[in-house]
Amino acid sequence: MSKRLAFLEKLTSEGSKDPFAWYGLANEYSGLGRIDDALATFEKLRALDASYVPQYLMCGQMLVNAKRPAEAKVWLEQGIIACNKAGNTHALGEIQNVLAQLEG
Repeated sequence: MSKRLAFLEKLTSEGSKDPFAWYGLANEYSGLGRIDDALATFEKLRALDASYVPQYLMCGQMLVNAKRPAEAKVWLEQGIIACNKAGNTHALGEIQNVLAQLEG
């Protein structure tokens, strides 16, 4: 187990509310091919802070790559809503591109 993974697991298991810690842990799991663990962590992050925009793109892309398009679409569509609320046009464009490729 990598030191980064161990650190992030410890941090989040101790009740950290820092969205970046949860986001980092989800991405670590994703990078290791632990898609279900990553998805569960993204879901915890979404429950903790639904306004944290980066989670939607990364989770959506992970699910696209894992051949889980229906789940990816849900995350990407939720990301569009979060981007609009945050006024984040850059992330909005990225999410819309992934969604268009998924639907096209």
